Amino acid sequence: MLNDIKEQSLSEWLKVRLRTVMNEHADHLATGSVKDFSEYKRVCGVIEGLALAEREMLDWIDQHTRE
Repeated sequence: MLNDIKEQSLSEWLKVRLRTVMNEHADHLATGSVKDFSEYKRVCGVIEGLALAEREMLDWIDQHTRE
């Protein structure tokens, strides 16, 4: 992935990246790969934080791109 900033906006890149990382953590949970409750809480917190960041970004994009 060379510098393709001309072909993709930061918001598009962030949407994909946030969703990818969130899905990786969700898969980690779903496959039973967490070692203990402490790791379970940490992974759930990461997912929650990423979901919040994604929602805030999507809301901002929606507010600033309305015609």
